[in-house]
Parts: sequence; C-alpha cells; structure tokens
Amino acid sequence: MLAGKRILLIIGGGIAAFKIPALIRLLRQQGAAVTPVMTAASEQFVTPLTVAAVAGEKAYTALFDLTDEAEMGHIQLSRVADLVLVAPATADLMAKMAQGLAGDLASTLLLATDTPVMIAPAMNVRMWLHPATQRNLALLKGDGVQIVGPDEGDMACGEYGPGRMAEPEELAAACAAALTDGPLKGRRVLVTSGPTHEPIDPVRYIANRSSGAQGTAIARALVGLGAEVVFVTGPADVLPPEGVTLVRVETARQMRDAVQAALPVDAGVFAAAVADWRVATESSSKIKKGAGGLPVLEFTENPDILAEVSQMSDGRPALVVGFAAETDDVVNHATAKRARKGCDWILANDVSPETGIMGGSENAVVLISEDGAEVWPRMGKDDVAQRLAARIAETLGAG
Repeated sequence: MLAGKRILLIIGGGIAAFKIPALIRLLRQQGAAVTPVMTAASEQFVTPLTVAAVAGEKAYTALFDLTDEAEMGHIQLSRVADLVLVAPATADLMAKMAQGLAGDLASTLLLATDTPVMIAPAMNVRMWLHPATQRNLALLKGDGVQIVGPDEGDMACGEYGPGRMAEPEELAAACAAALTDGPLKGRRVLVTSGPTHEPIDPVRYIANRSSGAQGTAIARALVGLGAEVVFVTGPADVLPPEGVTLVRVETARQMRDAVQAALPVDAGVFAAAVADWRVATESSSKIKKGAGGLPVLEFTENPDILAEVSQMSDGRPALVVGFAAETDDVVNHATAKRARKGCDWILANDVSPETGIMGGSENAVVLISEDGAEVWPRMGKDDVAQRLAARIAETLGAG
C-alpha cells in the first residue's frame, strides 16, 4: 500500500514515543521508507539507536550538524518525503507549528516543508482540552494539517479521557489513506455512526437499535477513495474502521459537540441513530422500586444535529447526507424529512422487524434528493457504502 513512498517521521517528546518502533515496523512492512527526526525531549523516551535500527536509516537529531548539512540540508530533508508525520505531537510541538516557530530541527522542518503534514496528538487530557491547545488545533486544521486522534482512555499520568496517541495500526492506515490516490483525495468528510445512549440514571439509558455497521462501512469506503474521514461514533457493536480520525461519544449532546469540532468538512454523512429525546433530569443515583409506584420520567428533545449542520449559514458542507429509518410510508416520510432538515440527500430504509435490516448485514435504501426518489436494490451494507461513496465522489468532483 505504501510501496515507493517516503515518510518523514518527527518524533515528539511524550511517553507515547515508546510506540514509535512498532509504527515504523508497520510502515516499512507496507513498503514505505521512514526517515526519523527526533526532538531532544523524545530521546528521553526512546533512543536514536533504537529508532535508527528499526527504520534502517539515520535518526536525525540536530539542526546544525555540518556533516548532515553537507549531505542533506534541512530544507531538502523537509521536501523529499511524500508525507510528514508528527507522532507523538505534543502540546509544545503543536504550539510551535501553529505559531510558525523554528528553534530546532523538528520545528524548522515543519516550517520549511511543502509536503502534506499529519499529526497524532498525545498529551494529558487537561492539556488537550485547554483553550490554548484547542486554538492551536483550529489553526493547524485551517492550515490543512491532517489530525489523527487523539483516542480516549487511561493515561500514563493516571487520568482518563481524550489525549492518548492513536495506536500504530491506526496511524499506519491513516498514512496509507493519505497517500492513496483516489477521487476523494484532498477531501475531508465527516461520518457519524452508531446509537447514542441517553442516561436515565447511572445504570439505565435510552437508546436506538443500531449496530453502527452501515456507518462504519461508509467511512471505510470513503477512506478507500482517498478521503480524510472524521468518524464520530456512539457506543456501536462493531469495531471502528481503520484510517479515520476516531471520536467516541455517548450522548447526542456529545455527538453534536464532536461534529461542531470537526467542521469544516467537504461533506457530512449523518448515519448515526441519534436518540430524539433524553430525560429532562438525569438521576445521580439508581432509581429504586418503591411503594410510591412507577417513576415518572419527563423528556426533553435532543439537539437536531442533521438540521443544525444542514441549515448553517456559514461554513456549511457542500454535501450533507442524512438517514431516515422508517417503519411505514418510507418514501413520503423521508421526503418530508429532507425538506424539514434542509439536507441534500436522505438515505431512507425500512427497518420494520420483518425486514431484518436493523442489526443485519444487508440494507435496502431509497436515495431521496431534489431529483426525487431513487430505489436501490437490497444489497450488503458494504455494497451500499461503496455505492454511496462513489456517488459522493462524483458529486464533489462535479462541484
């Protein structure tokens, strides 16, 4: 997949640097040549000797190395690669990139390069959520830097949350996707998937019957066409696809926040089965049975993510695709939904129990657009995804 490609790998100074030898092996197994560049801080976590041995190339560490300057100056080094990957991308490195600083070899290369840049952020959850880091992230996105991760989970510091560097397998897949020529190369697409879980109390929740299989298949198909995909998923039954920027959420409000953070995008595919309602007041402790009778739950509406994005006055994606899971009068209900939400397309399907579609391996959809209703034959969810991805590529290409 990466045969003949060269990746300039800039290694930042974080504990996640211990994953870098595994990443280098994966990239080389796919045929890539890897040129490592190490910050001074990264040498506290992994040695240049180890990195060089795994990469099969010298690990560059110093900006003013006269021998290296004679053989390959830092300007040339920044431009001979097909992709520059920064992993782990620490808060410090991201800040330097956002402000255009060039005080060491790594930051100088990043400022001098005319090659596409991808970063894999890794830091403490508080550092990741700090307004300064989020401002820098927005600047880097605006500059066209591709972002992979961070993932959510336990951290070396003992805290839990977003900030873990994406796993080597995910980063290798993202590199392959970034270097794959396809009709969606250079396009950024948002895909939502899976259900949302709306808590009633600490042990109960409201949810929709969604496995996340169709959304996952769509994201995979878009990556296969070269797109940069931001994949926002609720608690799905299926594993997320490789090669995407993965954002895990639980509730509709969290999904709305993740969608807003992912913008701008060229297209948005909203395949998630978002719960329409949540309880107005979530109980902080488990609701017990008692002599007082059944509990009374008051509901309130969740944010309408599809409508919000479809009706944006500034920065609206060029193509917004929604889904309509119906049990009767499918075409009419979906057509009305498209008009009400303001999206470009609706993929409608009949999820009546007898169809076996909800949670199954097949789907039968009707594409609703301004041109009317286009009935697709029943097929596997991967086939639906391939067909939709091709249609998206055709539409964005025409635009």
